[in-house]
Amino acid sequence: MTSDNRLGPHSEITLRVNGKPHTLLVDHRRTLLDLLREDLGLTGAKKGCDHGQCGACTVLADGRRVNGCLLLAVTLDGSEVTTVEGLGGDGEEPHPLQRAFLERDAFQCGYCTPGQLCSAVGMLAEAAAGHPSHVTDPAEPSGRPVPLDRTEISERLSGNLCRCGAYPRIVDAVEDVIR
Repeated sequence: MTSDNRLGPHSEITLRVNGKPHTLLVDHRRTLLDLLREDLGLTGAKKGCDHGQCGACTVLADGRRVNGCLLLAVTLDGSEVTTVEGLGGDGEEPHPLQRAFLERDAFQCGYCTPGQLCSAVGMLAEAAAGHPSHVTDPAEPSGRPVPLDRTEISERLSGNLCRCGAYPRIVDAVEDVIR
């Protein structure tokens, strides 16, 4: 840890962001979202509410969806972070969800789209791992992949707001990918 009375406490952290290692000296108060946008130039994740309520800042940290505006970057030392820019891997081909969003016109203004995409990728992994949601049938066997219907998809993506109202097409796009 480094401390400078003018700058506050800092620590050196290492993150793998979209497959690339980054070693950074980070102020302890800096959020993951600000680090991604301002320090690494990855502007896909958006600052919406800055309170973790809209989901525009959703990214994946070690494969789990997180609100980048709420996480302090120093808490992620050693983590793998994936943003919308990294969903397609090496960048040659878009992620299947990105293609489905385009094909279904699952966005209007596009502001929430990066967070919607990262949330959908994380949601698919959670369901595949057997994590139930609020609407999962209690009769479903625990620990087995959760079947995804429109209600399940909508519930799992409910933390990501779209002020344009593209929800039906977002659900359509996710359904296209899981079929």
